[in-house]
Amino acid sequence: MWPLFGCSLVSLTITIERLLFWLRQKQAYSSKRVERILEFADARDYEGAASVDGMGRDAVSGMLAAGLKHREHGLSEAMQVEAGSRIDAMKQGLSVLDTIVTMAPLLGILGTVLGIIASFELLGASGIEDPKAVTGGIAQALITTATGLAVAIVSLIPLNTFVARTQRETRRLEQIATQFEVACRRNGG
Repeated sequence: MWPLFGCSLVSLTITIERLLFWLRQKQAYSSKRVERILEFADARDYEGAASVDGMGRDAVSGMLAAGLKHREHGLSEAMQVEAGSRIDAMKQGLSVLDTIVTMAPLLGILGTVLGIIASFELLGASGIEDPKAVTGGIAQALITTATGLAVAIVSLIPLNTFVARTQRETRRLEQIATQFEVACRRNGG
């Protein structure tokens, strides 16, 4: 049960940290800021685009800022590098959460098997005189399987939510990067 307790604490910690991360991202993002940057880029006013208030606070404007900084020699590449860095930050902790979803039921089953082995050893030592001791031990051993499944199920919900959110943000980064590249190239910049 201790490893399952540890898994549940790690899962809870990652879930809370990711919730706070996405809350900060939501507060930092401004569609108006992105629109202004795109308008400046479309007008070839790259200094104006770089000076938009809040530039770099969120993933999208951070990616655009990297593109502006390196627009002469590698606009697309600079945005890809920055977007990759921001996406890595979005994925932080998700592999651990995924491991817990996979490992918790296995730990539960291991606990059950060990409990059943102990119950059969008790049965072998006492004979069939005390079947309640054996059935009580088996019932207690099954608690670890139920706990492992509960930890996995409760961890699976935030994991899938965060993975879906990361995928949506990745698509948004790709779309805005494409819009920005078109705006910069349309005007020969």
